[in-house]
Amino acid sequence: MPSYILQFNADTPKEEQEKVKKSVLDKGGKILHEYSLMGGFSFELPADHIQTLDAFPCVQNVEADSTVSTQ
Repeated sequence: MPSYILQFNADTPKEEQEKVKKSVLDKGGKILHEYSLMGGFSFELPADHIQTLDAFPCVQNVEADSTVSTQ
C-alpha cells in the first residue's frame, strides 16, 4: 500500500483532524506517524481512495511519502 504525508491548515480544530484520520482508517488505511509540529500525519492508504481526502477543506496538501537523502 502506498504511503503519504498529509498536512492540515494551521487553524484546523482537533475534531476536524480526527474526522480525516477516521476516514483514512475507514477506507482500509493505517496511520503511521503524527507530526504535531507541522500539523499532520503520515499514513498508508490504497491509491484508489486518496482522492477522497480532497473533500475535507481542512486538508492543506497530501503528497506521496518518499525517502530524502543528501548526496
